[in-house]
Amino acid sequence: MRFRLGSFCLLAAFALPGGPAVAGDVKAVVELFTSQGCSSCPRADKLLGELAGDARLIALSLSVDYWDYLGWRDTLALHSHSMRQKGYANQRGDRQVYTPQVVINGTAETIGSDRYAIDRVVGSVDAKSKLSISVALKRNGNNIEIEVGAGDGPDASVWIIPITNKAPVTIDRGENRGKTITYHNVVRSWTRVGEWKGAAMRSTLAIADLAQSGADAAAVLVQSGSVEAPGPIRGAALIALR
Repeated sequence: MRFRLGSFCLLAAFALPGGPAVAGDVKAVVELFTSQGCSSCPRADKLLGELAGDARLIALSLSVDYWDYLGWRDTLALHSHSMRQKGYANQRGDRQVYTPQVVINGTAETIGSDRYAIDRVVGSVDAKSKLSISVALKRNGNNIEIEVGAGDGPDASVWIIPITNKAPVTIDRGENRGKTITYHNVVRSWTRVGEWKGAAMRSTLAIADLAQSGADAAAVLVQSGSVEAPGPIRGAALIALR
């Protein structure tokens, strides 16, 4: 199912409950753009869950809202996700915006239901698109401590992203009518916690604030650009909140 807008068209989550989560072994961030109104998406949503044991990857499910007109309003969608997907297409210059689509490390894209293609793209991550900035997350009482290491390259924003590990949804209308689909690592919101300018930096956030939307984990991304106009992802880590 493809959608073109004018001029453009985690396979695994790794966290150490109660302890530190370090991005040193994470090779890629896989963002799945999906929709409850997309008949081609359930296979990709299932694949995201099946691959959730791969510690090299951080998988994020980003529901979009541009299929809502088909008869079912996506209960997990954020409009900013639709704009983010469009922004990636503009950055790549390929005009490809469709569901299910995955974007890897903010640079490469492929079909979200094709495990072979995802493995191939992850395996081909090169020096220009690898995660080169270290990110460490640690629980300290009722807070999460974020440590971003020093490095070279352009300035980048540090984002914290609350995630719901599993969100089952029964769909009553539209192309997936009658199905109950479980969505994995669902992104609930985006909060910019600071600007990385090459020097190491630290930040602390309250777990209660992150868990307000029903989230039970949180990811941190170091990425240039904005939510709607994203650049390459430079570093990432994930940690459990419960």
